[in-house]
Amino acid sequence: MRRDPEPFQQLNRVIHEKGRLAIMSMLAASPELSFTELRDALAMTDGNLTRTSVHCRRLVMCPWPILSKQPPAHDLLADIAGRKAFAEYINLLEQIVRQNKPR
Repeated sequence: MRRDPEPFQQLNRVIHEKGRLAIMSMLAASPELSFTELRDALAMTDGNLTRTSVHCRRLVMCPWPILSKQPPAHDLLADIAGRKAFAEYINLLEQIVRQNKPR
């Protein structure tokens, strides 16, 4: 049986990276988390989550950024567009799973 590769090609590469997927998953479950809550829940280092980290810089460069409040709060939240992009990503993953599930 031939599988359609199109859904795989449509996966959002920004979200798909392991660290960013973890960040977006946490923010989808709890729309606003403190820096410390997010860091501890994901077992990441401070450097992985700072506003200058690769993960946060990459997410902020999207048209639907995670917004980082200015220090000292360091709270992270997903805006409406970010939550929508994440929901679309999850829907596409579900489509891929359904498409490739053995019958």
